[in-house]
This record gives sequence, structure tokens and C-alpha cells, in this order.
Amino acid sequence: MKAELLKRFFRAIASSDQEAIDKLTYLVIDEERSKGHTLLADQLENITKKSPKEKPTNISKPASSTPENLQALTELRTSRRFNLPLVSIIPRENLRHHMVLPENIEKRFCRIEREYAARDRLAHHGLRYRQKILLYGPPGCGKTLGAERLAWNTGLPLLKVRFDAMVSSFLGETASNLRLVFEDASKSPCLLFLDECDSIAKTREDSQEVGEIKRVVNTFLQILDEYQPSSGLLVAATNLNKSLDTALWRRFDDLIAVPKPGEQELEFILKETLSAIEVGSINWPMIIEQMKDFSAAQAVRVAQDAAKRAILEREELVIQEHLEEAIAEIKIS
Repeated sequence: MKAELLKRFFRAIASSDQEAIDKLTYLVIDEERSKGHTLLADQLENITKKSPKEKPTNISKPASSTPENLQALTELRTSRRFNLPLVSIIPRENLRHHMVLPENIEKRFCRIEREYAARDRLAHHGLRYRQKILLYGPPGCGKTLGAERLAWNTGLPLLKVRFDAMVSSFLGETASNLRLVFEDASKSPCLLFLDECDSIAKTREDSQEVGEIKRVVNTFLQILDEYQPSSGLLVAATNLNKSLDTALWRRFDDLIAVPKPGEQELEFILKETLSAIEVGSINWPMIIEQMKDFSAAQAVRVAQDAAKRAILEREELVIQEHLEEAIAEIKIS
């Protein structure tokens, strides 16, 4: 908010000038909307619409714990045969959003977030923000974390597709479940996350795959062509990018390879994970050399296992030996 507008707002409040307050309130909302902060503007506008009569009078009655932008998503479909929910809604407080990425990959994630924030301004110029994102790379390198980070930074509720409920052995049921998920997700702003999307997007050229799988892939490709998120995002992730159908790649607005961490990233992950406990003298180059080709998840596990050893041994000081033992265990496993 501009400084002059902020001062006018406070003067109106101080003088109890309700008419001026109302006018300035809508100026603030319009300014935030012009900046591309649509979610914030909508939330501010909803606040202004609430009259005192709408406020709860029974203080003993607990307020709803469901955020406004999740209320329209609470009635998502279940699988017809087993009555299992086709998606899981991940609460915002459970989202992880701190990532350690190479600079070039970090810039690409930031670009998606910036485009989403400025989606209205882009639309004004006939441009569309990146809506459909494919994350691919080795296991444990942050693809799921990337989806959670995007949900956190855009303020979108995260809906994770449950393939255990969606995929069925009955003819046509998987494709039907898939359509139900996309139809419901398109009604309200959300981040729809398809983890391990290769289960419904394997190449149709594989002679070992049965006809039903190929029909599911065809349906998925058609849905991707037709899907227009309601101010939301679609994020798919896979470890098996080589097994994906070649037609799938061009359906996405951005393709991001999430790589294994380099030496600098590994050291940062270790130190960040160990920041809550005292660390002794560590030969970091030697430790990093032993962790060559480790994923980000493995690096976190090394640090956590080393911290546990230090605490259990009542030293509460992480030393070189703790880290080396944790690394050796992961290599063996």
C-alpha cells in the first residue's frame, strides 16, 4: 500500500469518518488487485461484506477450522466402487516450503510464483501464466517438496490425487475417476498434485501394456488439453520420465528437472538440518566427498541420524564420527 493512501486511511479511522473509511477500503482492494494480488484482494473484499449481524453471537460455538478457499473443495468425489476419497487435501500447516536448489532451478520456481501473483496483469495483455507444471528427476530430490512449496507461496490449497483410490481394474473406471477429479478441481482455485503421474501416463508404445492402460493415457491427454484451472495450478511429478508417453510433454507449460544436490547444496542441507543442535569440528569437504550422488532426502536423513546419535549418547554435540556412521548406514541400505 502506498504511504499516502495509508496515511489517509489512518486519518479516517482516527476521525471515525465511516464514509471515508469505506471509500479508502475499496481503494486498497483495487490497488492490491492491480498488483496481481487477487487472492488477498478477494479476502479483503469478503471481510468488508461481513456485517455485525453475521458475526457469531454464541462464543461457546467453535469457529469452522476450514479456510474459505477450502470450503468448496470439501465435497470432492469418492471412488464409486470402494467409496474412497480420490484426493487428499493437505493442510497448509503441513506444507513444507523451504527448498535448497541450484540457482537456475530456483529461478524457474520463482518465475512460476511471480507469474501466478501477476496472473490478472498478464491476462490484461492477453498472456496466460504457467498453469501446468511437470517436475521430473531422481527419487528424493524434492519434487513433492516443490509442489508443496508452490502451494505455500501461492496460497493455494494442495489437493493430492490418490492413485490407490483412482486406479481400478474395472473397464473404464480409472478414466471416469480421473475425469471426476479434474472436473471438481477446476471449480475452485487449488493446486492439483499428481505424484508418480507415470502410473497413468506410460508410453502407449509399450507392447506389454494392456489396452485399458492405453485408454487411460488417451483420456489423461485429452483432459490435459481441456483443463483450465480456476486461478489454480496443476503440478505432476515422476521419477520415470523416460517411460512417459511422448505426447505428454507438450501438454505442460513448464518442464523442470529437479536434480540431485551439488556439493554446496549438500553442505547447506546438512548445516541447516543440524542448526538446532551444537556441532563440533567437522571436516566438511571430507563429509561431502563421502556423500557423492546422495539425494536431498538422504542428506536430511544423514543429518537427522547424526543428531539422534549425539542426543542418545548424551553428548548433544554432533561430531565427525556421527556423520560418517550415518553416511555408512545409508550406503549399506
